[in-house]
Amino acid sequence: MRRFVGRRLLLSLLTLVIILVLITMIPNVAPGDPARKIAGGTASPERLAAVTESLGLDKPVGEQLVDVFSSVFRFDFGESFTRPGTSVTSLVLTALWNSTKLVVYALLLVLPLAIAGGLLAAYKRDTWLDRTIVNTGVALSSVPEFVIGVLFLALLAVPFSFFKVLANPPPDAGILTQMQFLLLPALTVLTVYFGYIARITRASTITALDADYTRTAFMRGLTTGQVFRKHVLRNSLVPTVAVVGTQLGYLFGGMVGLELIYNYPGLGRLIFDAVDAADYPLLRGGVLTVAIIYMFATLGADLLIAWMNPRARLSLSEAG
Repeated sequence: MRRFVGRRLLLSLLTLVIILVLITMIPNVAPGDPARKIAGGTASPERLAAVTESLGLDKPVGEQLVDVFSSVFRFDFGESFTRPGTSVTSLVLTALWNSTKLVVYALLLVLPLAIAGGLLAAYKRDTWLDRTIVNTGVALSSVPEFVIGVLFLALLAVPFSFFKVLANPPPDAGILTQMQFLLLPALTVLTVYFGYIARITRASTITALDADYTRTAFMRGLTTGQVFRKHVLRNSLVPTVAVVGTQLGYLFGGMVGLELIYNYPGLGRLIFDAVDAADYPLLRGGVLTVAIIYMFATLGADLLIAWMNPRARLSLSEAG
């Protein structure tokens, strides 16, 4: 197991290095002049030269890479080009905290409901209840989150003052007020992910219900609740844990449309604004943060699966 974790960490580190190289190369291969885009079309030659020097584009590519790697390993991403005097680290940490609040809130809503829906659909398989849950989930998950976000704004936020159009609460807001402001974005995530997670849970639960150990448990006289708690639930949730682990990176950095609609300053919007303004230090910090989250989320999911399933633990030990 230790060798597996170590190998995964080394592969993740290699992936981060590749991502860092690609991000560093963007100013050198992007069309147009990044310095002119940042300085403005009417900037003087002196201003353009200063911006080019601050970007490091006056140096060879190899020297640029050395400078970037040394600064990143010192956890120093520099200052934002669009917000002079503000460190990239502070901006990324603020956006990360905002995204964490939204992701945790959304998962607290979607996971219990989706898992319960998947278990119920599996237990009542091939009935009207099963078909209702599956078909509703498929229909909802096929709609992009920004479309659902706009619908929620029109149907809930406009007619009802309880729902907030903007998801950014006041700085001194309490937890209940923050939950109120974040309710519509969290409901949007719930709507999109309910069907996906419920279908995964349903399929794995049906497999567990058809297994020999489940039939043996019923033959021993255990009740349905006891069979689900002791034999079905842990095995049926293994694919669900894997899905949630792989989706965490997207939930933190990929919900750009959702954060733009609700004007929420999360990681996705931070990266989008950095791309739009050619703020390469901010882009580098945001993308690396999302990559690190994805790395630890998938590793954590693998370890949790190994704890839940002895066969998976054995396979990971053999892989190590």
